[in-house]
Amino acid sequence: MKPAPFDYARPSSVAEACRILSEAGGGATVIAGGQTLMPLLNLRMSQPFILVDINRIPELTGVSRVTRGIRVGPMTRQADALVDATLARHLPAMVTALGHVGHYQTRNRGTVGGSVALGEPAAEMPATAVALGATLEIASVRGSRTVAATDFYIGPYMTVLESDELLTGIVYPDWPEGHLVLFREVAQRPGDFALVGMVGCVVLDGGVVSRAGLAWFGMGPTPIRMRRAEAALIGRSLSEIDPGAVAELAVADAAPFDDHHASAEYRRTVGRRIFARTLRETLDLRDAA
Repeated sequence: MKPAPFDYARPSSVAEACRILSEAGGGATVIAGGQTLMPLLNLRMSQPFILVDINRIPELTGVSRVTRGIRVGPMTRQADALVDATLARHLPAMVTALGHVGHYQTRNRGTVGGSVALGEPAAEMPATAVALGATLEIASVRGSRTVAATDFYIGPYMTVLESDELLTGIVYPDWPEGHLVLFREVAQRPGDFALVGMVGCVVLDGGVVSRAGLAWFGMGPTPIRMRRAEAALIGRSLSEIDPGAVAELAVADAAPFDDHHASAEYRRTVGRRIFARTLRETLDLRDAA
């Protein structure tokens, strides 16, 4: 298959990109890394009137410190983010998750923002944004706005991003140095989308959990925040935490489904087990240190 005919635009600024998107009247598609979009175009599952290539917009790339957080430009390549010293120091959960995104070859081209904006429910980057409490910066000719990652996803490949809007930044709030990272996924092969996955952070203060951010991927139509599990952890000392009981609460927040890869019951069972195991191992590692 080859793509259906389309016009092509390569803006050099956010303002120009927003103008093109506005003038397209819903007929435009943005291309960042293109690792998901190109197959969709070739299969004609996506048939835009105009393809808007944002690769030459410099302000959309890079990692920088901002007030009480870190801002990642959506055009930052996954491979670059994976070796970024600032992210490694302040957002190790994101770096850990990035190591499971696609393959070495796709990460060279794929972008952080492309994955976040796509909204694949079994992908690592959307769930990481939700777990870490990220805020998404969005621009259009009508102005700019910010949306919490937890409010950004409304269904499989469905977000609150309007057809004339462009994701311009992802701001992750600071997490204290030394916080614990929880990550595990189960996939049919390395690089595949997860059948079940979890990502998050836990902060210990004097042996007591003072902050937690946890999310599922592959466990529902969107990345899902584990709110009940977070609440069960916060304020508890290590000796008071029952990983199995917290895992039950975590799975209760999920909305697993049947598909040709796995059943909802499989996802619940695996999710319960990997959550309890990951939480137990992470806390034990902290204790050993």
